[in-house]
Amino acid sequence: MASLAGLSISAGALSLAGCAHSPSDAAAAPLVPAGRGSGDLGLVIERETGSLGVLDTTARTRLGTITGLGDLSHASVVYGRDGATAYVFGRDGALTKVNLLTGQIESRVQQAGNSIGGAISQDGTLVVAQNYKPGGIKVFDARTLALVADIPAVVGGQPSRVVGLADLPGQRFVYSLFDAGQIWIADLSNPAQPQITQFANIGKQPYDALVTPDGRTYIAGLFGEDGLAKLDLWAAQPRVERILDGYGRGEQPLPVFKMPHLRGWAVAGRYAYLPAIGRHEVLVVDTSTWQEVARIPVAGQPVFVMARPDGRQVWVNFAVPDYDTVQVIDTPTRQIVKSLKPGKAVLHMEFTPRGEAVWISSRDAGHISVIDTTSFKTLAVLPAQSPSGIFFSSRAARTGF
Repeated sequence: MASLAGLSISAGALSLAGCAHSPSDAAAAPLVPAGRGSGDLGLVIERETGSLGVLDTTARTRLGTITGLGDLSHASVVYGRDGATAYVFGRDGALTKVNLLTGQIESRVQQAGNSIGGAISQDGTLVVAQNYKPGGIKVFDARTLALVADIPAVVGGQPSRVVGLADLPGQRFVYSLFDAGQIWIADLSNPAQPQITQFANIGKQPYDALVTPDGRTYIAGLFGEDGLAKLDLWAAQPRVERILDGYGRGEQPLPVFKMPHLRGWAVAGRYAYLPAIGRHEVLVVDTSTWQEVARIPVAGQPVFVMARPDGRQVWVNFAVPDYDTVQVIDTPTRQIVKSLKPGKAVLHMEFTPRGEAVWISSRDAGHISVIDTTSFKTLAVLPAQSPSGIFFSSRAARTGF
């Protein structure tokens, strides 16, 4: 473990021409009436048109469309504390601030050449982008999108792609270096002087990660080998430990057609439900010991493994050729209780805040399905252009989302 202060940091407000975006139609009518709250709103990424659909989870309707967000072929969203401000990280390296109530882009910066996600600080004042090209992370003022810090991820003179970025208590962020096999923690309690702690030799090719809902444990999945890397963030001297080491030993792995995802949504009560790389299995891990306690056979290679907010169910979608299927695991019995086919190319799922329904995007079918999680009946089908990620404003109140 190494701790570095001021690691090749550059700071200052952005002043490049064309970086800030001022909407030309700012006087347009808002999407929702004045005085309405934002707690039941959300966004769906429309990847091929570079647009966002604004969703109402109470009425199960689409309120409107926000356009002009560039390449959203791999995009994600985090929310400000008001639940009405969203920050969209596009594949093309752009960071866009949008207002769900007005349906307007408030600001936009071209911050990298290739970006795959980001996070927002505990107090909502800092937004951080994780980048593939040129690598590293960039830190922005959440209000203005002015650049606060630029922290390269360079090990042995070589830049690394950053994955698995998550927010932590105390104005900290944790992330993994795909090419360098490391985990870094950036303490941004003083953004002008970031403090970087490095953990080396965590395993080959960390591809994504999760933070448990209590903010204590960071788990990085490894693509280059069977196993995961665990970091106890509450420890006086944190160190990386290997868990589920060699979970596929003795088995021939399958070709991986789509990289699975790890996030805090995979934790249901005491257990974490994790996708097995190159296998048709979900791994069940006891979070008190971080030992594997079960494996659940599923229809294909899992991509998203997501727990309903109450932890009673876990919903799973799959890579090709099984990407038209969603399966539901009952957590007390660890049995598949339902298989659904909501539409071709299921890319993402998002539960309503209390879990009575799940919204599922089907890219090739061109729609979003709203499914009752008790009866499994389809409550609504909403049109969308090549929909992928669905992000509800309730994420604003959750660590690691």
